[in-house]
Amino acid sequence: MVEKRLGALPVAAEFLRRLDVAGIVDELCPGGASAHLTHGQVIEALVANRLSSPAPLLRVGDWARCWAVEEVFGIEPNLLNDDRLARALDAVAPKLEQLAGTVGARAIAEFGIDVSRFHWDMTSMSVYGAYPEEDQDAQYPVIGHGHPRDRRFDLKQVQAGLAVSADGGIPVHARVFGGGAAEVSQVVGAMKDLRKMAGRPDFLMVADSKLVSYLNIAALLEAGVPFIAPVPAAQVKDEVYAALDLDRAAVVDWVPERDAGKEPDQREVYRVLEDVHTLAGPRKNDPVLTVRRILVHSTGNAAGQQAARAKRLARAGEDMDKLARAAGGRHYKTREKVAARAGVIAAKRRVASCLRWDITEDEAGTPSLCWHFDQGVLDAEARADGWYALITPLTAGQAAPQDVLIQYKGQGAVERRYHDFKGPLAVAPVFVQHNHRVAALIQVICLALLVFCLIERQVRRALGPEQTMIGLYPDNRRARPTGRMILYHLGELTLRIGNVTDPPTVQITRGVQLHLLDLLDTDIGQTRWPQT
Repeated sequence: MVEKRLGALPVAAEFLRRLDVAGIVDELCPGGASAHLTHGQVIEALVANRLSSPAPLLRVGDWARCWAVEEVFGIEPNLLNDDRLARALDAVAPKLEQLAGTVGARAIAEFGIDVSRFHWDMTSMSVYGAYPEEDQDAQYPVIGHGHPRDRRFDLKQVQAGLAVSADGGIPVHARVFGGGAAEVSQVVGAMKDLRKMAGRPDFLMVADSKLVSYLNIAALLEAGVPFIAPVPAAQVKDEVYAALDLDRAAVVDWVPERDAGKEPDQREVYRVLEDVHTLAGPRKNDPVLTVRRILVHSTGNAAGQQAARAKRLARAGEDMDKLARAAGGRHYKTREKVAARAGVIAAKRRVASCLRWDITEDEAGTPSLCWHFDQGVLDAEARADGWYALITPLTAGQAAPQDVLIQYKGQGAVERRYHDFKGPLAVAPVFVQHNHRVAALIQVICLALLVFCLIERQVRRALGPEQTMIGLYPDNRRARPTGRMILYHLGELTLRIGNVTDPPTVQITRGVQLHLLDLLDTDIGQTRWPQT
């Protein structure tokens, strides 16, 4: 009797079959078939590994021996050695854009995904190794230093961009970029990719403030692609926000999901006003672009900014009081040294706009310090708390101000997918030798993220409008199932392989596993069990 981990492999295999990942890979990369495996089969195995128990390429064969990979995918574990995996990555590397676009289009058609609205964003992944630029293939994303999200400035990085549908948060399109690629310059390319893949020019593109540059906005307006994006803080002065009349702003009839269970007086409240925003081009003869600007006030943002300011002021006050006591002492014997230290405090605590001080000297030249915060400046800052701006070319007839805000709030979906990307799918750290293989591996992990999200979407849709179930947590409370939780519970399924008189059996230990398999419409009895 042999026992292997089965986990969600049958579910992954079914979704990969519906996406035709192996067929698409083999069509894009012909000639890779050996006597044993095609490139498509290898890529499917790599996707399944990421969904079950992510492992370095060197350990994928060990994973396949412990898990029921042969029984589900018909692949002998010994064939999944690191050399064969590397050759598959080499094969798909030149075809990454075609692979992403073809699989994304297949997902849209096969699963009926609504592509009227996409949310676009980019993230970075740190890589370990020197990766000298002269040793990298310039035809592929170049690994280099940039602005890492994980603050690991000592490591080089590579970046990925995701376009996530508002329908289910499905990453229908993904692209890999070099570590030094400017995020602001990738938006137009993403827009063109999405138009081609979605088969429609009128989708709504929602992005973060990196979208807002003159060239990007001009290109989107010329292409007729509507968009929503927040205006970078530097483009709207605090004085503009401080002058707004909050009483004139319309209350938005919308409750964030995180506040759904709270009392009405404890929920975050949004209010909106509307005016116009202009962008001047880099050249004098560039036409000025004008779009709608939705000015949004959030009570949650305001409270957060007030708390942050109070903390900065408290810490700066402690530092200035300490300096006042030390003025004239051993370390601060002169006016210049006291002033220099006060300047450091103002910069470090970010209170330069409101911190005021006066240094006097007695007859012996001993300095003393008096200081205070400028209340007028603090009051002006407080009036700007909670405000931010969104821009869009959508007319008032197409979307009221509150509708623009609500559609933008879906941007959290792409951020959650990056959390899944770096969490259960373990995209980082990356240990691969060549930059083209790094790009190919990240694209494969993006395919795994697509399957991960489709699994989550199908379970939620099968649950009906409420989208909640019991059994996911020990206290049996009702909760919305996430991809991570679904794979966690299915991950405990095991397969016992006997002999002719004792056929393979799946060990199901909890009712929630049966419920999830039913919601996923997966018949584990259809798995390709070995012939004994």
